[in-house]
Amino acid sequence: MATTAPGVSSAGTEEYHLQRKVGLRPLTLISLGSIIGSGWLLGALHAASRAGAASLLSWIIAGVVLGILALVHAELGSTYPVSGGTARFPFMIFGALGGFTGGWMAFLQAVTIAPIEVEASLGYLQSKFPHTFNVYNAAGTTLNGKGIAWGAVFMLVFTAINIMGVRWLAETNSIAVYWKLLIPTITIFALIFTVFHSGNFTAGGGFMPYGFHGVFSAMALGVIFAAEGFEQAIQVGGEAENPQRNIPRAVIYSMIIGIVIYILLEVAFIGALNPANLLHGWANPIPGVGSFGPYASLATTAGLGWLSTLLIIDAVVSPAGTGLIYLGTSSRLSYGMGRNGYFPGAISKISKRGVPLVSIIICFVIGMLTFLPFPSWSGLVGLVTSATVIMYAMAPVSLAGLRKQDPDRQRVYRLPAAAILCPFAFIAANFFVYFSGYSTIFWLYVFIAAGFLIFFVYQVSLPAERRTIIEWRSAYWILPWLASLFVVSWLGQYDGSPPTVFGFTLLATHRIGQWWDLLVLTGISLAIYYWAVNSGMSKAKVHAAVESVEAEASTELDAPLT
Repeated sequence: MATTAPGVSSAGTEEYHLQRKVGLRPLTLISLGSIIGSGWLLGALHAASRAGAASLLSWIIAGVVLGILALVHAELGSTYPVSGGTARFPFMIFGALGGFTGGWMAFLQAVTIAPIEVEASLGYLQSKFPHTFNVYNAAGTTLNGKGIAWGAVFMLVFTAINIMGVRWLAETNSIAVYWKLLIPTITIFALIFTVFHSGNFTAGGGFMPYGFHGVFSAMALGVIFAAEGFEQAIQVGGEAENPQRNIPRAVIYSMIIGIVIYILLEVAFIGALNPANLLHGWANPIPGVGSFGPYASLATTAGLGWLSTLLIIDAVVSPAGTGLIYLGTSSRLSYGMGRNGYFPGAISKISKRGVPLVSIIICFVIGMLTFLPFPSWSGLVGLVTSATVIMYAMAPVSLAGLRKQDPDRQRVYRLPAAAILCPFAFIAANFFVYFSGYSTIFWLYVFIAAGFLIFFVYQVSLPAERRTIIEWRSAYWILPWLASLFVVSWLGQYDGSPPTVFGFTLLATHRIGQWWDLLVLTGISLAIYYWAVNSGMSKAKVHAAVESVEAEASTELDAPLT
């Protein structure tokens, strides 16, 4: 493998740079491999248990909204191609505080997904070998010591591959993704043509037994979590070949393929359920240990032992492939935040193999901490989903602000009807955060507060001349935005799952009725959106920030290979 020749920094030490080696195919597969992970193995069950057959609407709505957000990211990623992009687009228009907010949300999402994917793999293995592969506590909610040991093995493998370099990461993921596309496709056809009960779509109280409340709440219980990941091609944008052309294509292709597969999987899942389990509702459509491995359980019940075996193998390959990617992209996000001056510069140090070694190790350590007694897969999904959507919500306001303050920038791909789609995307993203529920948002804000505390403590510790310029005026809108989401969630209709975490039970007050809550949130979102777009830094400051990104991208591109 070719390595990057070192440069020499002003301090006289060797400095290595990221390498542009990732083409369209591996870029697309990086995003697609992130989209198809444990979400396809477990998302259908959790969505159906909350919305019934109407969970199909949850996937369709999520697909439309995430598709628009993907188009927003496609313009940003192709216009400003730099690694850790979601941590840096808000920085270019809103300054350090705006950039840190988006970057911290992106980091929280990415760094916790690898261990969540590992937990999904371990859960499927326990469903197949409940007595010999006992990795959960008696309640089935957290990993026991044996489970944490197995989790460490997975995480060490992810770390080793990422340390080997981005080409190893991309090619290893490419092999895994072909498998990850094959097995869901086989599952769809096998279940639909072998065991399919069309009556299930109106069983247990009809097509929409829990109304739109169920449809919306299902989105936070695995739907958005499963369909997210399109932005991962952007996170490695500083290592993409021909990024202006390849990044938007990779984002769009992966999103379309992923959402089509998920909708067909939900159809196959609902049709394959035992009608007897739906007589009294959808709360427990697959009872017993089968809830750890729903598709494998359905295959076994249908007499498809060969498919059950394939699904158990895939339960290792699919989540492991996604975990591999997210450990790599989370390290690029921390790398980006280090480059922005949010954290010590050592976090952005690039190794001889062209990877942010320190960031990769930090992400491994944080991932291992996630295995400690936190809620299991379904409990963490809501938290990760909320962090993801807040990160996504930063993109439309960043794009609108950058179009206004950096209008002459060449944009190979332009979002059509941006004046309509950007505010719509921001409103929809806020809806998705709200649907995750009051308990989830409360705990997410605890992590947000912790991040801001770390940021400000680090800044205070620096000499005045080295501190990051906050640009308070450009970031004033962030606090009212987050506060309004919190207040509406407290007054609204969604409790969150689980409502009890670490012994604290947090329930929404349900003081704002159904649909009125969305109307209130729409009005607040529009006000915040236009406030944010008109609060961007001056054109001179935006140009300076963009030039620094372009200089970095040029350095990465021009670094010679040996």
